[in-house]
Amino acid sequence: MESCVELPMDKTSPLPIPDDAVIFSMIQPTGVIHLGNFLGAINTWKQINDKKRPDQKIIYGIADLHALTIPKKDYSSQLKTNRMEAIATLLSCGINPQVSTINFQSMVGGYHTELFWYLSCLAPLGYLNRMTQWKDKKSGDQTKERLGLFAYPVLQAADIMIYKGTHVPVGDDQSQHLELTRYLSERFNAMYNVDYFPSAKTLYSKSKKIASLSNPSKKMSKSSEDRLSMIYVTDSPESIREKIKKAKTDSISDTFYFDPVERPGVSNLLEIVSGFQQKTMKEVEKDVSQLHDYRSLKEYVSDVIIESLAPIRSNYTKYTNDKSYLESVIQQGYESSQEIAHKNLTDIKKIIGLSNDF
Repeated sequence: MESCVELPMDKTSPLPIPDDAVIFSMIQPTGVIHLGNFLGAINTWKQINDKKRPDQKIIYGIADLHALTIPKKDYSSQLKTNRMEAIATLLSCGINPQVSTINFQSMVGGYHTELFWYLSCLAPLGYLNRMTQWKDKKSGDQTKERLGLFAYPVLQAADIMIYKGTHVPVGDDQSQHLELTRYLSERFNAMYNVDYFPSAKTLYSKSKKIASLSNPSKKMSKSSEDRLSMIYVTDSPESIREKIKKAKTDSISDTFYFDPVERPGVSNLLEIVSGFQQKTMKEVEKDVSQLHDYRSLKEYVSDVIIESLAPIRSNYTKYTNDKSYLESVIQQGYESSQEIAHKNLTDIKKIIGLSNDF
């Protein structure tokens, strides 16, 4: 059975997702998102939201428990702000809470973390030790290593499995974690001789990998101290024009074409246009063939971004000024998520032998 499904790029094609699918994904609460987050993940979420069929379930979460993986001093007030901004951002980007459940991971956290423990008893240390993100982020000093950073892929598996997720839209950097989820699902089923957990498929989209505007050899990231390296979805038109104007390109040719090796800066700008317009790269190259200098190219890219982000920026202002509505969305998401998670955890405990039905 195929473990990956690729989503079509255009807006009109039906999605290759079954009618009874449970689609699940989460983002960390890092505040307002940038273009890399939007074109790499949230745009795909909206595509799935907009094409939901009646019997499908869609659950999008704010991974606030995962945000604690690397403890930060005096982080609590910032985390509170980031959580609310994350909800407002999802709504602003077009995720409809009447169609998709939007929740805080921590509000249903008891179910997630209990299943996390059961799965931890099945997860081999060697498997976790091979995780690329663990190898990249660990300090090398065992006195400073944190269990949360090492074990959080098991919590990610629990996040998916507590809802019996069947399809998970993620980026390339999370593919290993989806493999672990499938492994743990299979191991649980084999251990207890059941066919309870589905093998969650990875949903890949042709969404764009957006690079830093200042250094296109690196991905766009909030960890950068260079404010010109990224565009937030709530940036003003003036700020967007300034950042695109100063974006690194090249002097190879006044004809603009996609070549990420030789022309990474130009290619990054074309990727952004392709992502917003949902066009193939050939179509984008044809559109920009009439432009014959870098100034015109950057003005064109700026116009596309500004026009595309205008409704998001407007909606964000509206939602952040309506705290009661945000709270109602959160409560609605909690109730819907809790109902599913409670039922599934009850079933799981019966399978394991932890129910009180003697």
